[in-house]
Amino acid sequence: MKHSKPISAGWLQGDASRQAHVGLPPGTFERELGREGFFGPATQMYHTHPPTGWSSWEGPLRPRAFDLTGSTRNDSPAQLIPLLHNDQVKLRFWNTDQAMDHLVRNADGDELLFVHAGEGALFCDYGHLRLRPGDYVVLPRGTMWRMEPDTAMAILMVEASGSGYALPDKGIVGQHAIFDPAMLDTPMLDQAFMEQRSEDPWRIVVKCRNELSTVRYPFNPLDAVGWSGDLAPVRINIEHIRPLMSHRYH
Repeated sequence: MKHSKPISAGWLQGDASRQAHVGLPPGTFERELGREGFFGPATQMYHTHPPTGWSSWEGPLRPRAFDLTGSTRNDSPAQLIPLLHNDQVKLRFWNTDQAMDHLVRNADGDELLFVHAGEGALFCDYGHLRLRPGDYVVLPRGTMWRMEPDTAMAILMVEASGSGYALPDKGIVGQHAIFDPAMLDTPMLDQAFMEQRSEDPWRIVVKCRNELSTVRYPFNPLDAVGWSGDLAPVRINIEHIRPLMSHRYH
């Protein structure tokens, strides 16, 4: 129903904390129950044994722990198999130490890159960006790009399938909460970008509807001489992210 309201009143039984996640009863372990993750009604349950203290599992539902430190190196993010996915998101992990000899373009959604380790250069339609550990980069859907690592890089990739990344309404805390948009960097049409242009043949691997196609050009299509607009890749480092309760916020 459009205006339905959950059956909820705020109940309490037994030895429980008045505030979620704070002041747990001595010797207890907290478990949160809810229907929709971080949204909607929820209850904190306090147990004498850890809820994760199971001894075995049977059936298709299993706990998963991914050790990605030794995953195979791949020179193309387009070839990566998703670790986790649903209709809205796909998670991939990319280990690479080789300069890409082709471009990639994701037509299925925006791409978020988080650099866990390593440094390198990202070249895209919009220009050149230097990357280092702790960098977040949002690449709008359809952006052509490639990576040139200086050292071995480990990158988490999160695709917003059929959608794009946006900033939430920050309400009374103001537009500068969490991070100041002034700290968002965009690619530059600098000397490094100009020097990578060439008349050599290039190929672009395009992901569309979860299938790969290859487009070939007799030249490098990253040859922009200028751009103007309000859509572009952006980069921010974790050093510039300041949680509201952090001493770094003010």
